[in-house]
Amino acid sequence: MDAEEARHVDATLRRLGIPGIVAPEDPGGTGGAWRVYDRPDPGTRQDITPDALAAVVAKFRGESPETTRRADGGPTRGFVIPPGQG
Repeated sequence: MDAEEARHVDATLRRLGIPGIVAPEDPGGTGGAWRVYDRPDPGTRQDITPDALAAVVAKFRGESPETTRRADGGPTRGFVIPPGQG
């Protein structure tokens, strides 16, 4: 996701009460791809983007996040957060 999409994802995670830090993959620049991490420290953070996206899907479906995951760890479906919703 880019910086604008990251802003919407961050707002959605906060609104739904899902933990995660939305930050650029490259801590030194905001022009590249962004991900969802478990903590803000670039030296120790873990990428939890698939888990965060599965949690959002689960919230909207009323399911547990574990039921929305594939066996290989990826989300079962992607989703788009429309502009203006965050």
